[in-house]
Amino acid sequence: MPLTLDRRLFVGSTIACLTGLPHATAALASQPLLARVILDNDFAGDPDGLFQLAHHVLCRSVSIPLIIGSHLPAAFSSGHDARDSADRARELLAIMQLDRTHKPIAGAEAPIPSRSSWKSSAASAAIVREAMRDDAKEPLIYASGAGLTDLALAWLSEPRIGRRIKLIWIGGNTHPGFGNPGVKAGEPEFNFSIDPIAAQVLFNESDIEIWQVPSDAYSQMLFSTAELEELGTTGPLGAYLKGRVDAIPEMLAKIPGMPPVPLTDAYVLGDSPLVTLTALVPPMQPDPTSCRFASMPTPRLLGNGSYVARPDGRPMRIYTQIDAGLTFRDMLARFRLGTSARR
Repeated sequence: MPLTLDRRLFVGSTIACLTGLPHATAALASQPLLARVILDNDFAGDPDGLFQLAHHVLCRSVSIPLIIGSHLPAAFSSGHDARDSADRARELLAIMQLDRTHKPIAGAEAPIPSRSSWKSSAASAAIVREAMRDDAKEPLIYASGAGLTDLALAWLSEPRIGRRIKLIWIGGNTHPGFGNPGVKAGEPEFNFSIDPIAAQVLFNESDIEIWQVPSDAYSQMLFSTAELEELGTTGPLGAYLKGRVDAIPEMLAKIPGMPPVPLTDAYVLGDSPLVTLTALVPPMQPDPTSCRFASMPTPRLLGNGSYVARPDGRPMRIYTQIDAGLTFRDMLARFRLGTSARR
């Protein structure tokens, strides 16, 4: 008679057998990683990128071969944003005692000036080297929570990386009919505005697969100020992250024409989906099954951030909902475990 084996029974039996073997620990330790993940973010800007960085480096299922600090929009630029961003990332990693493990680098300090005028950066060269490796078995993901300058420069300098890398991008306007357009409907989304030409190159010209988390999806990632207060009491890492959020009103007050920030009881940790979509997946089906997305042909991206349907575009994912509960439970648990391990 045919034997039907329930998956839970199979997994449970397998684990039971493994734990009874002398080399069980070694066998489990030899599991392949999900991916190599390049992190790119404006760590000296909105501190949500620092939460994402701290969370990402504590995840065991991915390796992080490269961390890139990127620039801010020209209107806010200091001229050395990328350097400041890499410095801020190093500052965080030092608090976590991981500064010897990860060495952030600065990306380009300015957006691509025009499609016909561009120059590769040290960061884009590093991206190409990582993408063209033949000794790495894990797929390569580019996780960006800011602009896309360095990845666009990497593709322009070596288009062969397109089939070797997948982009997960926190950025871009809401697609028509996919979600709440937000309070600034019709305006270019912030991360797109950092380098519109770079985003257009990757959407319109490259063959890179894109998983996009646009503004309507990432703005759902609300973390309460009560949770933030509690996090701030857990140790140096929590206190540092809380301090960066507390400094936002003063930072924004220095920007000419910026209105005062109202007092609220929640903060958007909008870059955290980069962790969810790369690391927080089930083993039997390694895909972000607790999140929701729509598949569609990659549209043409215009200079104002809007989209034009392109039926022959390569397939892409538009994420409409991210599992915030899983994301923040895991983040706080890893922060607690990391703090305990350092005591």
